[in-house]
Amino acid sequence: MPQPTSRDTPLFTVTADTLVAADFRPRVRDVPRPAGPYRRLFALPGTRAFTAGNLIARLPMGMFGVSAVVMIAGTRGSYALAGAVTATGLAATAVVAPWTARLVDRHGQARIALPATVFAVLGSLALLLCVRHGAPDWTLFACYAATATTPNTGGMSRARWAHLLKGDRAALHTANSFEQAADELCFMLGPVLAAFLCTALFPEAGTLVAAVLLLTGVAVFTAQRSTEPPAVRRSTGRAPFRAPGMRPLLGVCLATGAVFGSMEVVTIAFADAQGHRAASGAVLGLQAAGSCAAGLLYGAVRPAGSARSLLPWCLTAMAALMTLPLLAAGLTGSLWVLAGALLVAGMATAPTMVTTMTLVQSSTPAGRLNEGMTLAVTGLLGGIAGGSAAGGWIVEHVSATAGFGVPVAAAAAALLVALCTLAPRGSSNRSTDSRSPH
Repeated sequence: MPQPTSRDTPLFTVTADTLVAADFRPRVRDVPRPAGPYRRLFALPGTRAFTAGNLIARLPMGMFGVSAVVMIAGTRGSYALAGAVTATGLAATAVVAPWTARLVDRHGQARIALPATVFAVLGSLALLLCVRHGAPDWTLFACYAATATTPNTGGMSRARWAHLLKGDRAALHTANSFEQAADELCFMLGPVLAAFLCTALFPEAGTLVAAVLLLTGVAVFTAQRSTEPPAVRRSTGRAPFRAPGMRPLLGVCLATGAVFGSMEVVTIAFADAQGHRAASGAVLGLQAAGSCAAGLLYGAVRPAGSARSLLPWCLTAMAALMTLPLLAAGLTGSLWVLAGALLVAGMATAPTMVTTMTLVQSSTPAGRLNEGMTLAVTGLLGGIAGGSAAGGWIVEHVSATAGFGVPVAAAAAALLVALCTLAPRGSSNRSTDSRSPH
């Protein structure tokens, strides 16, 4: 029999043993890993562009107040005047912002937000010039009040997410968590940047840079037309303030804002009493850092239950953790122990705000989301103003340590409002839960 040639010789022989020994499983690096929730979120076309513009526009929100106080107090020598001017601007914003948001819903973000921003920036620049050239005090009030037309950039960003993620409840939860973390980050970095600019360069530098950033960010944000929600010229829904469940939520926002406002004033006063006033910004920044980290983590997971059932638990955690700064100040008197307590206490803030804003979204009538979100922000601003006043009064008439009781009381008030008005009591509440993004 002839022997097989080389062409006839098989290159390899497959036997049962080789089949068993062979490993046909794909390598680990060849298996695509499932994308995380934030990566999936920003894989949507256009989301990175409008988020970048919104973050640029949102950073000045933490700069304007500090810049105005440093600029006015540094040139006029009066903290009372500086505080009165910023309080006037806050009051004007509470009145004007919902109207601006209503126009945004009716005519579109690009058509309203950019002109409103230009008007607000002109007000900021007019304030800068009036301070620089020694104009009468009343001009400062008028100029700062003109900045009230600044659009609610955070609300507009949340409205875009709600439009893009309609029907995807898990993704909307992640988006709301990211937006809250972005808020915390901007309000953590904004005051630090403003203080640095005003002290390292010249007193008006903080206001000038903030105005440029605001205009640039809104211009970039509104240029992203592909992700803009459609305008609703004639909404058939009732006004958000009259929508079922909205007023209790605004009460929660008011009390939560009082937590923020009082904690800021009391912490500054406590640091000043310890001889470390310059460190108060960094100490408050730790609270924002804790909230930012908790917000990102909260967005990466999907808590069980509806937003309505989760809110009392979030408020309970916030009320409990707000006792830590009070205990740290009262028992140790150490600013550095207080800083650690604020870091932990801040971790309950973002989950509370994410859940509250989720309920605001689900309670707002269709076509009026910007207005509803702005009402919530207005409630927060009102609470911040009231909390600042209450905290300052306690500090002046009792002590800085006792002032830490104000945030505890405000958080307890927010919990009480939620328990008394937002607990499921019937089919109407169950229907609201069905619209919740959880």
